[in-house]
Formats: sequence, structure tokens, C-alpha cells
Amino acid sequence: MTQTVAGRPESSRETEGPAARRVQEDPRWKPVAATLRRQGHRPDALIEGMHAAQQAFGWLDPAVLRALAEALDVPLAKVFGVATFYHLFTTRPLGTHGCIVCLGTACHLKGGPEILAALTRAHPVEPGQTSPGAEMTLTVARCIGACTLAPLVVLDGEIAGPVTVEEVLERVERWFGPASGETTR
Repeated sequence: MTQTVAGRPESSRETEGPAARRVQEDPRWKPVAATLRRQGHRPDALIEGMHAAQQAFGWLDPAVLRALAEALDVPLAKVFGVATFYHLFTTRPLGTHGCIVCLGTACHLKGGPEILAALTRAHPVEPGQTSPGAEMTLTVARCIGACTLAPLVVLDGEIAGPVTVEEVLERVERWFGPASGETTR
């Protein structure tokens, strides 16, 4: 049996704990397992493994994080720490669509807070959350790095700016259907 860097038999990485077994039986785990194998199941492959897991599962749920910890022989606390430290990792399910409202200095001065307030009034979602029907995840950013376009939002990965409250609501309403709350200021 092949030994790992941590001294454990290679086969034990695939069978430890109920979380690892449940996740590793999921077909979405295959690209994650391939990434971990390519990296030799080394603990320093954690971030690359997390990227692969988030790509495959859509988010890093606790069972996936446990499976990564077991597969890489990394303490679970370290895995959770990395998952919550880096902004690009999410430990909550994401909505079908994403809306990021920039609240950096330029966007703040040119209407970012008004856009955010209108979104939360018009739709059942708060910053950092996903709507109950999973139509949208709403997040805020302190700076997108495109200040000349202020105020701006990122809608499904596409930077839009400068935008008005009405323009943002019109685009987002397509995701939800007609809004039930206030839509303009």
C-alpha cells in the first residue's frame, strides 16, 4: 500500500469518516479527487482543492470541507479558517444569479447605497444572503476597481456602470419576475 506524506495508507484518504464517504460517493467529487491526486494529496493543495470543490459543488458546504480535511490530512479548523478568510470562497449556497453592489468611495458618493437600499426594499434578500427562492445572492464589495464607472454593480459576473437604481432594478426583476416592493426612489 502506498504511503502518503502524513504516513497514512493512501486508501484511507478515500474512506475516512461519514462526511468523506458521503461526499466522495457524489459524482461531483470526481474532479476534486483528480485535483487532489494531481497535487499528491499534500496539505499545501488545500486552496486548489477548495477551488475545485466550489467549482464542482457550487459552494463549500460543511461536509465538503470535512472531506477535504480528511483527504488532505489537514485539521478541520484550518480548512474552515481558509474557507471563511478568502472572499472568493462561499460557505452558503449561492443563488442562480449574483448581484454585487460596489460601496467603495466613488460608488458610495455616486449612489451605491441607494442602489443597495432599493434592491433590499424590492426583493426578499439582504447583503450577504441568498433570496429564499435562490434567485439571487446579493453581496457588497468595498471596491471593484473600476471607479470611473461609479456607481457600479456586477450582475452575473458582468460589470455594469455607471448605473441608476432603475436600471439595476429592471435587470434584477427579470430574475425574480415583477417586484412586490418599492422599485424606485
